[in-house]
Amino acid sequence: MNETMVTLVGNVATAVDYRESASGGYARFRFAVTSRRWDRQREFWADGATSFYNVWAWRGLGQNLAASVTVGEPLVVRGRLRIREEEREGQRRTFVDIDAVAAGHDLSRGTSAFRRVARRDTGDPAGTGPGGPGPGGGAVTEDRTIVTIGEETASAPF
Repeated sequence: MNETMVTLVGNVATAVDYRESASGGYARFRFAVTSRRWDRQREFWADGATSFYNVWAWRGLGQNLAASVTVGEPLVVRGRLRIREEEREGQRRTFVDIDAVAAGHDLSRGTSAFRRVARRDTGDPAGTGPGGPGPGGGAVTEDRTIVTIGEETASAPF
């Protein structure tokens, strides 16, 4: 099946709404993407039109987004483009959705501190089943040594 994969760079426009369902948890939020262009006559960057997208994130990605993201933060979102039409109040409306496969803070506009999430171990010794180290499970542990150098602190993986 051909799918249109897109990468969007923009800002979180609404709070992340996380909900549990029978098929697993999901998160939804609105994402604003504003184009910028260089105005040669005035010699400054000018904002263009803003496009809004509904971003959907499932299972672990949805949980992590809900725990990590607030309104106004810059993100990079990668996912499948979905366009749907609905009739509301007698008018036909078009909505653009992104089924996210990955998302993270835009580090060109700030810093971020990453924390791994411990996942349940399903007893799969090869780590290839639904509880394996890939998306959806596995035992993830992290051993770190904290090293203090002067007034700075750094952490190094073992």
